[in-house]
Amino acid sequence: MRNLSDLRLENLAVTVDDDGIATVSLNRPSKRNALDAATIEELVDVFSLLPRSGVRACVLRGEGTHFSAGLDLVEHYHADRSAADFMHVCMRWHEAFNKMEYGGVPVIAALKGAVVGGGLELASSAHIRVADQTTYFGLPEGQRGLFTGGGATIRVADLIGKARMIDMMLSGRLYRGQEAVDVGLAQYLVEDSEAKAYEIARAAAQNPPLSNFAICSAISHMQNMSALDAAYAEAVVAGVVNTQEAAKARLEAFAKGTAAKVKPE
Repeated sequence: MRNLSDLRLENLAVTVDDDGIATVSLNRPSKRNALDAATIEELVDVFSLLPRSGVRACVLRGEGTHFSAGLDLVEHYHADRSAADFMHVCMRWHEAFNKMEYGGVPVIAALKGAVVGGGLELASSAHIRVADQTTYFGLPEGQRGLFTGGGATIRVADLIGKARMIDMMLSGRLYRGQEAVDVGLAQYLVEDSEAKAYEIARAAAQNPPLSNFAICSAISHMQNMSALDAAYAEAVVAGVVNTQEAAKARLEAFAKGTAAKVKPE
């Protein structure tokens, strides 16, 4: 099996610290971290390996002043793709972003500058999004004669609702600051998005890995099910997770702590 160290990355940089916190950096700052086909393939490779690499949480960030300006329009123009060609490009985007959302490793996106188009699709695949005061969100596909192809109709619409997404695409509306948090594009608005993202990642890394795996994969799967099937799946996952040894140890510590606080009459 390949390891993260075996990957030859040109558009991403990946490090893992001693606490098992991975940092995945989009590394095309001169292109505002636009996503070309090669970058998507590297995302597929990295997020395929992270869950099997002992990583406990991941911070996704961008080099430079922007998170990601989305689809690399220069590459798209010069590639002169057919409809079938671009359909296959989109399927690779879906593959990469599904690896993130369903992989079971908490992914916290540290956002700044542009989070637009495919960059927003990438960010919406993370489990937690942290914005700073420079961050702005947009879906400018309508003004460019394009349509989303990396899952925005699924994830962004789920975050903010169909009507807001259509408005963004038709009018070019941008969201930033507290308004972006209020509509659901980010969960945090802070001065330093990377510092906050690492704080969240380190907190999540303290949880039992099986609990994090369930939280960061099962919930998304259950959202795709009927209510009846989701209820059954939830019961099965709870049965497995809530009887793991790590859970038993923590419950025992909690029970003893609670009992110590109860004074006999």
